[in-house]
Amino acid sequence: MAQKSKAGIIGIILASLIVIASLVFLACVLKHRHHGHDMAGHHGTHSGMMHDGMHSGMMHDGIHTEMDEDGEGIAIEHSYARANGASAQAGAAFLVIKNFSDEDDRLIGAKTDVSKKAELHTHKMDANGMMTMGPIEGGLAVPGHSQVELKRGGNHVMMMGLTQSLNQGDVVTLTLIFEKAGEVIVQVPVDLNR
Repeated sequence: MAQKSKAGIIGIILASLIVIASLVFLACVLKHRHHGHDMAGHHGTHSGMMHDGMHSGMMHDGIHTEMDEDGEGIAIEHSYARANGASAQAGAAFLVIKNFSDEDDRLIGAKTDVSKKAELHTHKMDANGMMTMGPIEGGLAVPGHSQVELKRGGNHVMMMGLTQSLNQGDVVTLTLIFEKAGEVIVQVPVDLNR
């Protein structure tokens, strides 16, 4: 009987420790997501600079997420492009935009070396409940100290009238045009497996 009582007490203690550890973890996550970051002294943009689009960092779901990390200006990370087949007439680019500055900015356009036209597109539900894709009117807000993810099934750069096929491992030169930061050139790898 004493053995069963001891096992019950140990079980209660272990369960309590798991609950406490979970609460501490949750508190840390919430503190990290809502913690402001003083970026005093970090000015400027990467206008006209080349990014390889392959930096590491955390990605979050949603339109934009506050950041708590160091950097300057606009940075582009986790980029990739794809098309459906070698004869596709259109392709898309996906990426994460990080705005390390104090000022809000806006992505207002794009151009590329592999298509006749590039536009900012999104998916929306029409009046009949059907998902449609179309241009983003007025550009895409990129608040200061935040990141915006362009991803499949959401906002993306649509490349229309491809002038060459997008093959696995190719690299696309994509120029993102921001209202304040100006042009940011990104070397975007083609990844047909994503």
